[in-house]
Amino acid sequence: MTSPSLAEARELLREFPVVDGHNDLPWALREQVRYDLDARDIATHQNAHLHTDIPRLREGGVGAQYWSVYVRSDLPDAVPATLEQIDCVRQLLARHPRHLRPALTAADMEAARAEGRIASLMGAEGGHSIANSLGTLRGLYALGVRYLTLTHNDNVAWADSATDKPGVGGLSAFGREVVREMNREGMLVDLSHVAATTMRDALDTSSAPVIFSHSSSRAVCDHPRNVPDDVLERLPVNGGVAMVTFVPKFVLQAAVDWTAAADANMRAHGFHHLATTPEAMKVHRAFEERIPRPVATVSTVADHLDHMREVAGVDHLGIGGDYDGTAFTPDGLSDVSGYPNLIAELLDRGWSRPDLAKLTWQNAVRVLGAAEDVARDLQATRGPSNATIESLDG
Repeated sequence: MTSPSLAEARELLREFPVVDGHNDLPWALREQVRYDLDARDIATHQNAHLHTDIPRLREGGVGAQYWSVYVRSDLPDAVPATLEQIDCVRQLLARHPRHLRPALTAADMEAARAEGRIASLMGAEGGHSIANSLGTLRGLYALGVRYLTLTHNDNVAWADSATDKPGVGGLSAFGREVVREMNREGMLVDLSHVAATTMRDALDTSSAPVIFSHSSSRAVCDHPRNVPDDVLERLPVNGGVAMVTFVPKFVLQAAVDWTAAADANMRAHGFHHLATTPEAMKVHRAFEERIPRPVATVSTVADHLDHMREVAGVDHLGIGGDYDGTAFTPDGLSDVSGYPNLIAELLDRGWSRPDLAKLTWQNAVRVLGAAEDVARDLQATRGPSNATIESLDG
């Protein structure tokens, strides 16, 4: 049954489209077709293979997308692989200039909105992509990367992940220097995937607003990938934004145990548990036929946003769906065309139009602009750091 608020949601998104904090299309293109963009032409519907294509981005009211240039943390050549991901995004932008606009700044995002194009930014997912090098960090910024997720699923030498055993207890001295250098460059510090200790250390260190590019509420669903309330409570002072994710195993408590079993089944069949190749998906589907998965819905995600608004305030919320980075999606949010369903649900729950404009567009644009302002001030007082992990961590 279609919500009576759906038409109102679509109208709102025409004025204040979605800024989505995290989409793994580049990695899906690497895994599925090794960057053969003719084989996965996103100018046309790719429903059989991908969550993302231009027709569905348009249908979903997306006005800006952070394309993740993620690479797996166990790759021995993470830096060149990250450069290949960046190159993939650049190729996509070159192929689709009518729809996708390169964006490096908050002003670029607003210009894209005025032009009716989708602002395209990049975020690197995991500190392994800088190989313990501040020079490499600056190189990624120069190539257009506008956030770095400090870890992925595994620790790095200078930061603890949410899904690994404690290593340095949050951020090491070098990890804090990474955060300071990101502030100086104007690169957003992304705290999705990191341990709660790392979140707190980063908030203690950062002079610029932080983001969570794709994380939900730990109070609503007790998964370590989510944000504890004490961290959400700090966002108003920091100015940061937590972008709620749609991944069922992070938003629905019943899905947590099922996912652990499904991941173990993937590994038993010789696949990485995050693999989304056709062969891997066959294994996923066979498991699901034997043990039906708990199904998240639009309402499940809205429950997180209701709680996060109560704790952090509406000025500190956003959306980060994690499309093409997850095997499963909630009912009503099956791909990038689904955002109007979430906005309609929130309208039905009494969210105002000004509050929804902040959620979809204004908060994310503001936080990037604030990071730019901090960087401008810092660059006037100090030069680039050439510290090494050896010099700071021993």
